[in-house]
Amino acid sequence: MIDSKEKSKTAFNQQAATYDEDTYGAHARNLYPALLKKLSSLQYSTVLDLGCGTGEVMQAIILEAPDTKIYGIDISENMVRKAKEKLKNNASINVGDSEHLPYEDEMFDVVYCNDSFHHYPNPKTVMAEVSRVLKPRGTFIIGDCWQPFLSRTIMNIFMRFSNEGDVKIYSEREICSMLDEYFHDIVWQKINHASFLVSAVK
Repeated sequence: MIDSKEKSKTAFNQQAATYDEDTYGAHARNLYPALLKKLSSLQYSTVLDLGCGTGEVMQAIILEAPDTKIYGIDISENMVRKAKEKLKNNASINVGDSEHLPYEDEMFDVVYCNDSFHHYPNPKTVMAEVSRVLKPRGTFIIGDCWQPFLSRTIMNIFMRFSNEGDVKIYSEREICSMLDEYFHDIVWQKINHASFLVSAVK
């Protein structure tokens, strides 16, 4: 059986060419303003985009703060290729797995993950890796899918049959409980009818 990571890689490789304009990328794009607003409230010089996709958020950061050292990682080769074409030499972008980050301990002031956390089959492993690469007092931000209890329950049942590598939509309690194992000062907020943003400090 093909695992969720391989399904995610295949799906995003297929979507990469038109992700910035079509419906596949719409949910991620709807989160950009809230994520960028949160980032604008923080002080940072090094940042990691976890599941960077086509590099849209990284590009926005560079336009606002060109001296930022910015890194991106994504499981999809085509997404990474598109991001590199867009950002040229202004960011370090690599194909990789969020469970095994190829970065030094305490390297980043901020790590953010926009609309990819629900694809991770081992979310606590990802949390541990993010904690490892964040500096003390560094911030982790997740923007992702939100649904009310009944819709979430039904969608999570069907997600096991997803061909796009979706794993689970989390409740506020679930995501905050996972974060609480590695982080503090957790702030969760509903962004719209289908999205949330949560931040936490190492």
